[in-house]
Amino acid sequence: MKKHISGLIVMVILASAVAGVALELPAIFGDHMVLQQKQQVAFWGTATPGETVTLTASWGAAAAAVTAADGRWQTRMKSPAAGGPFTLTVRAASGSKTFQDILIGEVWICSGQSNMEMPLAGWPPGDPIAHSADEIAAAGNPQMRLFTVQKATSATPLRDCIGQWQECTPATAAPFSATAFFFGQRLQKELGVPIGLIHTSWGGTPAEAWTSSEYLKTMPAFAGVLDKLATSQEEMKARQQWLESHPVVSLNDKPESERYVGVDFGDSLCPAVSCDDAAWGRMKLPVSWENTEVGQFDGVIWFRKTIEVPAEWAGLTLVAELGPIDDMDVTWFNGERIGGMEKSGLWQTPRIYTVPAQLVKPGANVIAVRVIDTQGGGGIYGRADQLRLYPEGQPEKALSLAGEWRYLPVAELANSRFYRLSSSTADFFSRPKVTIEISANTPTFLYNAMIAPLVPYTLRGAIWYQGESNAGRPREYRTLFPLMIDCWRQQWGGNPFPFYFVQIAPYDYGRATRSQELREAQMLTLNHPRTGMAVTLDIGAPSIHPPDKQDVGRRLALWALARDYGRKLVCSGPIYKKMTIKKDKIVLSFDYVGSGLRAGSAGLTGFEIAGADRHFVPAQAVITGKEISVSSPQVPQPAAVRYAWSNLATASLFNLENLPASSFRTDDWE
Repeated sequence: MKKHISGLIVMVILASAVAGVALELPAIFGDHMVLQQKQQVAFWGTATPGETVTLTASWGAAAAAVTAADGRWQTRMKSPAAGGPFTLTVRAASGSKTFQDILIGEVWICSGQSNMEMPLAGWPPGDPIAHSADEIAAAGNPQMRLFTVQKATSATPLRDCIGQWQECTPATAAPFSATAFFFGQRLQKELGVPIGLIHTSWGGTPAEAWTSSEYLKTMPAFAGVLDKLATSQEEMKARQQWLESHPVVSLNDKPESERYVGVDFGDSLCPAVSCDDAAWGRMKLPVSWENTEVGQFDGVIWFRKTIEVPAEWAGLTLVAELGPIDDMDVTWFNGERIGGMEKSGLWQTPRIYTVPAQLVKPGANVIAVRVIDTQGGGGIYGRADQLRLYPEGQPEKALSLAGEWRYLPVAELANSRFYRLSSSTADFFSRPKVTIEISANTPTFLYNAMIAPLVPYTLRGAIWYQGESNAGRPREYRTLFPLMIDCWRQQWGGNPFPFYFVQIAPYDYGRATRSQELREAQMLTLNHPRTGMAVTLDIGAPSIHPPDKQDVGRRLALWALARDYGRKLVCSGPIYKKMTIKKDKIVLSFDYVGSGLRAGSAGLTGFEIAGADRHFVPAQAVITGKEISVSSPQVPQPAAVRYAWSNLATASLFNLENLPASSFRTDDWE
C-alpha cells in the first residue's frame, strides 16, 4: 500500500509540474520538412498529461497518442511513396499545429567535424570550395530540403535542438555543408525523389564527443573522464545557472554573412582611452586563449595594450599588424575603429590595419581589439614577429606588440546563444569553476546536444566525415568508431541503417601523428555491417580542408546508390583483401576491382616491401590482371607490403572506374 501511495504521489507531482503545457513538437518537425518514404514515421512531442494527440496528414494517413504523466507523447504514422507537397496537422486539447509544404522522400543525417561542416561557400581565402560561386548559383532545387542543427553542448541528452527546414536555394545552400549538399544533389538527380539532409557537425571534434556515455563506458580509456563528468554535475549545473543569469544576445535570426557585424555586447566603453582596465586579466600574446587561464571558452574577449609611441611618429600614418585572429575581430586605436574582419572563415588571415595620422600622438597610445571566437581555439594566436606597429613604409622601425596585454571576456557563447557578461564589473572572473574541461571535445557532449534531439526521426541512413581529431589515437579509433556507429543505430531502435564515411585525405599532421593508421582504422570499419568508405587519397590538398567536395559527395552517393537504391555500379576503389607470397614476390588481391586496375599518371608509386626484419624499402609494383605483383631485389624473401603509408602519400592505384585504392599494409607491426 505504501509503495502504491508513494507512486501515486510521484505521478501527481509530475502531472502538476507539466499541467497545462501547450502542444509542442521538436524543431526537427516544421514547414518544408522531408519525411522518409514508405515507412512508419516517428512523431513525438509534449502536451498536457493525459490528453490525446491526433495527427492527420493530407496523404490520407492518421495516428494518435495519449500523453504520459511527464507530458511526453510519441506515435508513428505510415508515409506514402515519394511525393508532395503535403500538410500535416497535429491536434490536442492544449493546442494544434499545422505543417505546410512537406515532401516525402529520402532522409539522411550528415555529421562529423570541419570537413563535413565546411560550407558550400567555403572559408575563403584559406579554405575555398572548388567552383564555389558556380555551384551556389546553380544550387536551387525545391526537391532538396536542408536542416542544420545549431551548435550546442550538453552534459546530459537533450530533447530538442535549434534549427529549421529550408528549401534548397542559392541563399540556403551557401552556408550549408558542401559534402552533404553534393551527396544529396547526386541522389536527387539519380533517384528523382525529394531528398532531406539533416546536417549536424562541429569542426575539430573527436568521435568520442559524438558517442553516448552508455557506449563509451565499454571502453576503459574513457572511464576516468566519464567518472569526472559524473562527479562534476553540480559544478556544471552551477556554471549553467550563472550563465543563464545574464542577458542573452541571440544572432540565429541574422544571415550568416551579417551575423557578427556590429553586434552590441554592452561593451562600447572597452575601446575608449579612458576605460578603466585595472580589474582586467593579463595575458601574454600571441597565444590561443585555451592555453591560458581562460581555458576552453567560446565567446567575446577584449584585449587592450598601451604602447609608447616615439615623439617623431606623431602625425604619421602607422601600420598595425596583429597576425591571424581566431575567428573575428574589430580593432581600435585611441578609441577609434581602424579595421576589422567580422565574417566567419577568416581565422587564418593576418590582420594588417592602417592607423590614420590624426590618431597618433607621442607617448601612451591604446590599442584595443575585440575578438569573437565561435569554436575551437580562439584569440590573437600567430607568431610574435607578426604583432608590430610601424610608420607606413618603414617596417624596419617596428615596435613589437607582442607581450602582456589586458583582457576581459564580455560574452560567452553556449548552445548557440551569447550570454552578455558585465564589462563594468568584470564578472567573468567570478565565473563558477568546473574541474573538468567543458567544450565541444568533451566526450558525450555533442551526442547529447546534437544527436539525441534528432532521435528517433525516421531516416534512411547517415554519412560521416571525421577522423582528423582522432589521428593521434588510431588504435583506439579501431574500437571507438564502430562503437559510435552501434550507438547511433541502437538509439534509432536498433535499426542497422547504412553508415557511409569519408576516409581522411593526405595532410602533414607532423611526425608525431601517423594518419595512415587512422585511415587504416577507417578501412577496417568496413568489416562492420552496412558501412562504406569514400577514399580521398587522390583529391587531398596541402590544406586539411580539401576544396574538392564535389567528388567526396559523389563517392558517398555511389555507396548509397549501389547498396540502398539498387543501382548496378562500382561504389569504391580497390580495397586490399589478401596477399600471397610467391618466391621473391608478393601478389596482392583486392575487392572492388571493378572493370580492372590502372596506375596513375606517374605509374604505380608508394609501394614498399619488407622481409622478416621489418625494414621496408621502395618496391616495384606491376598490374597483372586484377592483381598486383610487388617485389624488390633488396628483399629476396618478402614478408609484407605497404602502400601509400605516410601522412602525405597520394593515390597511384585506381580501378578503371577512376576510383582510388585506399592506403593499406599487409602487416600489423607496431
